[in-house]
Amino acid sequence: MNRTFQKFMLGEDIIKALTSLNYIEPTNVQKEVIPLALKKKDIIVKSQTGSGKTASFSVPLCELVEWEENKPQALVLTPTRELAAQVKDDITNIGRYKRIKATAIFGKQSFQKQQLELKQKSHIVVGTPGRVLDHLEKGTFDVDKLAFLVIDEADEMLNMGFIDQVEAIIQMLPTERMTMLFSATLPEDIAHLSKEYMKDPAFIDIKAEGITTDRIKHIVYKVEVEEKFSILKDITIVENPDSCIVFCATQEEVERVHRKLHRAGYPCGKLHGGLVQEDRFSVMNAFKRGEFRYLIATDVASRGIDVEDISLVINFDIPSDKERYVHRIGRTARAGKTGKAITLVTERETNQLVDIEGYLGYTLSVAVAPNRETVLRAEKSFVKKIENRPSKKLERNAKLEQDIMKLYFNGGKKKKIRAVDFVGTICQIDGLTSEDIGIISIQDNQTYVDILNGKGPLVMKEMKNRTVKGKQLKVHEARTK
Repeated sequence: MNRTFQKFMLGEDIIKALTSLNYIEPTNVQKEVIPLALKKKDIIVKSQTGSGKTASFSVPLCELVEWEENKPQALVLTPTRELAAQVKDDITNIGRYKRIKATAIFGKQSFQKQQLELKQKSHIVVGTPGRVLDHLEKGTFDVDKLAFLVIDEADEMLNMGFIDQVEAIIQMLPTERMTMLFSATLPEDIAHLSKEYMKDPAFIDIKAEGITTDRIKHIVYKVEVEEKFSILKDITIVENPDSCIVFCATQEEVERVHRKLHRAGYPCGKLHGGLVQEDRFSVMNAFKRGEFRYLIATDVASRGIDVEDISLVINFDIPSDKERYVHRIGRTARAGKTGKAITLVTERETNQLVDIEGYLGYTLSVAVAPNRETVLRAEKSFVKKIENRPSKKLERNAKLEQDIMKLYFNGGKKKKIRAVDFVGTICQIDGLTSEDIGIISIQDNQTYVDILNGKGPLVMKEMKNRTVKGKQLKVHEARTK
């Protein structure tokens, strides 16, 4: 049993999920935030990325929402679609045994599909400001029962110009609610937001372990523009990382660097805002699973991407502002591990480097780019690693997922079938109890039911001969994405 998270007096369902997800020792931010959040206190958290803050609000939200209530009780606002999708997955995993239903809503995805999902039972909604505001203004997102608001990565919302939308959203929510605000930095507009819309908030400042020199080794190479790509190749050969993100300033640069590395035989993927959303998700998921070693990306990848064991981050282009440097390098040295951040700086970019150093409070060490001899010595083991496919990484929820089977039934609301009808029928099967039934999603003509504890095959077999509310429904394992 998970003793460390148990001191928070969480319900059995939440503890069971955390144990399956391998959450052992709470991080600093979790130790500080969870007890206050469980008391429904407003909180402002200044915390770097990679500190475990998603779980610090997801755990209390899953604990506090009432399963019986069908209308959304919590809203989490995130700056990017990737982060919204990831937070939704984290909440679903943590709330799995309590059957918490989380819904993600963001742009570039069918509004009608989201509208349908919001009409169904949904405990927690995670979304980007623009799309959340759309749903609120069109009346497709009912906030009557909303009791919890989380504003995640508030400073990035400000950088991306979303802060007015965030304010407009807050003004449409019930005033009797708990609000949590998370930000890596606290600029004036964020401070204004908290003064205006939060009640006597507790302030938690988690010292930035993530950017200190003991966990991340920072190195700067002074380079000429025309030699940047050849130095990038030399660095990767000498460093020979298992997993690496190369950050570029623009979509065009990502395309160019990706094309050249791909031609040179590197197993790599690319990520930027110009790709369609499905491609962004599939590249990200493939990188998380370890299907390729190098991800070439714009700052889209500096937020909401929790990939374990990224040993190296390379800033091919120095970031345009100092906060972005922190978010980019926060992709490495996660969860207590160590990492390395290498930045290529041209003469014209010296001022940006000085800005970053002032912000961090220390000087970054300048190194000489690897010489020919060093590169040649390293080449053999680099080629060997490139030729070997990387070993697939198990996602954090793998253990949780292996015991769960999602079943599809060809009947739903139009046949007047409700969740209790499925629960009633499934519980009549020998060896099944309501504890074995997870999230039930009922749509007009179909229903998806998660069966837990490895009992999916038994339920699928039995349900071929049983009726739900007197109706014989087709059943098969649902295709997952």
